[in-house]
Amino acid sequence: MTSSEWQSARNILCIRLDYLGDVLMSTPAIHALRESIPGARITLLTSAVGAAAARHIPDIDDAIVYHAPWLKHSEPHSREEDLAMIETLAAKHFDAAVIFTVYSQSPLPTAMLCHLADIPLRLAYCRENPYTLLTHWVPETEPHDRLRHEVRRQLDLVATVGARCRDEHLVFCVPEADTQRMSRMLDEIGIDKEKPWIVMHPGASAASRRYPPEYMAAAARELTKHLPCRVLLTGSSDEVELAERIAEQVPHAHSLAGQLQLSELAALIGLAPLLISNNTGPVHLAAALGTPVVDLYALTNPQHAPWKVANRVLYHDVPCRFCYKSVCPEGHHRCLAEVPPSQVVGAALDLLRQNTNEILISPKHKRVRPIAG
Repeated sequence: MTSSEWQSARNILCIRLDYLGDVLMSTPAIHALRESIPGARITLLTSAVGAAAARHIPDIDDAIVYHAPWLKHSEPHSREEDLAMIETLAAKHFDAAVIFTVYSQSPLPTAMLCHLADIPLRLAYCRENPYTLLTHWVPETEPHDRLRHEVRRQLDLVATVGARCRDEHLVFCVPEADTQRMSRMLDEIGIDKEKPWIVMHPGASAASRRYPPEYMAAAARELTKHLPCRVLLTGSSDEVELAERIAEQVPHAHSLAGQLQLSELAALIGLAPLLISNNTGPVHLAAALGTPVVDLYALTNPQHAPWKVANRVLYHDVPCRFCYKSVCPEGHHRCLAEVPPSQVVGAALDLLRQNTNEILISPKHKRVRPIAG
């Protein structure tokens, strides 16, 4: 049962100003709020890609896009934009705000935003005493005292005001129309869905989290010899050249990079027997959809591994682990560069066979929660 103050909240603002994977890893905590405070309206304040994801998260009623100037990759903007956001939030008369952050982020700029917007209840982790900027706060003790998965961290945060849920899986619902469209696209490409096929995502927003492309291509070639299987490559519009370069080196591979909207990418991953990916947004889509994943996990952060889905997390341990850097500070990328393609192949085959005792995974084994539309 939630605390009496939070139980009476009817208009809740959840804030996750980061990107796709971060938003998805916050969905169990948002679900806990929904389950524990029935009847409340939940709005997400987030990035543009976070807002795109919010349309597929049934616990979120609305989304507001805000490019906060205190986050990495934010572009400079005028004070008028920040003042306008305060007015926007104030006009919506929120009863409470939950600020989700990773432990290296300060919640205080966001707390000030909520304070100026007259949101009476404000919850977050905080390293220093926030005094009246937060009405409810949990002292930040990570990473020195303990480390938790990002999902557990946010579930523990909302639990301090009594919000809990029975189902702690990530949430992303794929419209049935997108699933059908992707199924038709697979037919057009010549994918026989009764035979093995794999989705491979070779990109990532940070250079430090990218498995060497030549290794990704080598793993794909080796897999096609073992199964054999078809390989589909995905990526953003900025990763088209990368995906096509790999596809050219793999027999019968096909690139869809730059061609899919978020819901179509999710539909493709939801249909796939297996995803092989760097540790980035599609990994967390796979977790939400129940698709087994081989996660090439650069040791930049220990808290973002696949959550509650069949997986193999591959890395090479290094003394500089958990650097939290977008570019390898040592310049050697050993945490990924020393993972041989043969290890990727072995992990993929192991997952495929373990989950079905066959080569092909049937959709009935997946945790797919389609929605109409």
